[in-house]
Amino acid sequence: MEKIRVGIIGCGGIANGKHMPSIKTVKEVEMVAFCDIIEEKAIKAAKDYGTPDAKVYTDYKELLKDESITAVHVCTPNRSHSFITIDALEAGKHVMCEKPMAKTYAEAKAMYEASVRTGKKLTIGYQSRWRGDSMYLKQCCENGELGDIYYARAIALRRRAVPTWGVFLNEYEQGGGPLIDIGTHALDLTLWMMNNYKPKMVVGTKYKKLGDQKNAANAWGDWDPEKYTVEDSAFGFVVMENGATISVESSWALNIADPREAITLVAGDKGGADMIDGLRLNYVKNGRQVIEKPNFNAGGVAFYEGASDKAEVLECHAFYDAVINGKEVVTKPEQAMVVTQILEAIYKSAETGKPVYIDD
Repeated sequence: MEKIRVGIIGCGGIANGKHMPSIKTVKEVEMVAFCDIIEEKAIKAAKDYGTPDAKVYTDYKELLKDESITAVHVCTPNRSHSFITIDALEAGKHVMCEKPMAKTYAEAKAMYEASVRTGKKLTIGYQSRWRGDSMYLKQCCENGELGDIYYARAIALRRRAVPTWGVFLNEYEQGGGPLIDIGTHALDLTLWMMNNYKPKMVVGTKYKKLGDQKNAANAWGDWDPEKYTVEDSAFGFVVMENGATISVESSWALNIADPREAITLVAGDKGGADMIDGLRLNYVKNGRQVIEKPNFNAGGVAFYEGASDKAEVLECHAFYDAVINGKEVVTKPEQAMVVTQILEAIYKSAETGKPVYIDD
């Protein structure tokens, strides 16, 4: 079987840290094209991960003209996710787009509609779904062990871990700070566990209380307050159509002693679960309150040949399994666009001071 030819659009941190190392583990795939507006980054990526004849581009539209390319990974800043993805789908490529899906719900919806129109696969990089604790909890939810889940918390709280590289602090390029960066992972996990994608009303707040400070003991060195144009924390209260409640909590910098990132807490009428001290399931048995902790140190299921148990590697193998074998993608674009819809509503509510009611 000929290898699937893949292009990388955006050769920065997330491409080097997640996508390209993961693709390299998929034996059916080869990386043949690399694009970045900074040509040196694309050249280095091609040297590190590409085939001997890999091509380098600074214009993604030129890369998309190569009809031999079957799939692309979009690893650019959030602002350009939508139009690059739509152009790639229209060019006949399957797309793995890094999270979040887009800056706005309208953009995300246009991406989804393009995938339907073209018949090409589109998935969004929410690799937290592929963690061992996440997959175990999802199975519990699907089995009905928690019952009807009506309360949840989506938690992505850092104490002092503001990313100071790239364009993370640039509101124009990214659309926001910790809420759209890491809160998006926690919210995706939460909605996925609940299997509930119908929000009704959102109230949000956001703060920039610490972003103007200097010598803030940041994990990645001091940030430049002049370039810090996003929030340092944001919070949301979401009511779903069926009455379920979700609390969304996100921060890069917040005075808390016990940070937690990309986790969920869910409570149903039969039981509950959280990831606060590893995965814990709670329920009543024989008239007693019980807490159960699965052991993830023992060997698990080998999902894909040659794949490690790293979440980002499993996510990558699942995408190419869908491409090669015609399966459905795991992280569906119609799910990811609801994540964006809620995030956008939190930001809008925070700016206006009013609830946002979602009709669509």
